[in-house]
Amino acid sequence: MTYFKSFLFFLITLLSVNSSKEVLNSRILSYEVNLNTQQLDFYWKDVQGNTYGSLKNLKAGVEKEGKELVFAMNGGMYLKDRSPQGLFIQQGITKAPIDTLKGGKTNFYLHPNGVFYITNDNKATITTTSNFTSSPAIKYATQSGPMLLINDKIHPKFTEGSSNLHIRNGVGILPNGNLLFAMSKERINFYDFACFFKDKGCKNALYLDGFVSRTYLPSRYWEQLDGNFGVIIGETRRKRN
Repeated sequence: MTYFKSFLFFLITLLSVNSSKEVLNSRILSYEVNLNTQQLDFYWKDVQGNTYGSLKNLKAGVEKEGKELVFAMNGGMYLKDRSPQGLFIQQGITKAPIDTLKGGKTNFYLHPNGVFYITNDNKATITTTSNFTSSPAIKYATQSGPMLLINDKIHPKFTEGSSNLHIRNGVGILPNGNLLFAMSKERINFYDFACFFKDKGCKNALYLDGFVSRTYLPSRYWEQLDGNFGVIIGETRRKRN
């Protein structure tokens, strides 16, 4: 009887944990990118020097180049003029310098914050700002904050059960090296959002932005084309005939 009760308790606990994960997964839209087989780029301004701003404008822009927008998401915080807040590297050129300030009232300064970057050989890294090292091998980089996961640990300033709820989006790196982009479909706190990436096996993940977040992912019937952003991260492919 004791063995049966123990087994029953274990089974109930397991089902409860799996149910919690399923609920969390249902609240979040996610998309995986393999940099070796998918074309991912960071955008800010078009060839005329105008900020794309919205996912609609980016979609129209890439279509003029004979491409199809497969996926897009705002890619980090921005200033009032929609210029990137913190480091932004595009095609190997630094368009905005890294921000190492310790003070600040926005989520960007909820330290440790971090940098998400991709090298010319399609290797992605997410690291804390203090550990970031500039290199000519970096093709794209965006700085944001706070970090969601730091070496498999949830950000120390996040509180389980927090009532600080917002729409949120972020990016993590999966065990196979692929990128995992995610945006909550409803308001969520930092702790639960970080748990999503942790449950997927990510060791490091970075928060990109909050209530302004938008995602374009027609393959999942999710097409938010509005917005007024700075940096946008997008996947494209050549239009099919």
